[in-house]
Amino acid sequence: MDLRVLSERLSVCRLPVDAPWPVPVSGTSFYSVTRTGSEVSVVCSEDEAPTGDHVRVEPDWRALEVAGPLDFSMVGVMAALTAPLADVDVSVFVVSTYDTDYVLVHAAALEKAIEALRSAGHAVHAG
Repeated sequence: MDLRVLSERLSVCRLPVDAPWPVPVSGTSFYSVTRTGSEVSVVCSEDEAPTGDHVRVEPDWRALEVAGPLDFSMVGVMAALTAPLADVDVSVFVVSTYDTDYVLVHAAALEKAIEALRSAGHAVHAG
């Protein structure tokens, strides 16, 4: 699998379920919103992290983008990427889009993650 490290630092945020739909302020290169029956999750550039009462922000994440587009029939993509990371105790936060997947790791674990992925046979390129 080919991956590209995105250059910006990201925050993973939790908003209350009744929060208004968050809209990015600038033309940021990565912005994801997921709403469920119990929360709103936002992944965004650190400088665009939402603020306010009952907002939780986990900063300092880096994203590895899987080269896409990926066909929906592909099986085991996330398993092939997350298993080597689990083996070296790197926790992940995964975001998927229609065309591809993103594996987020804490910035402090980025080099360890890249090394583990390369050792597992994946190509990892700087973004």
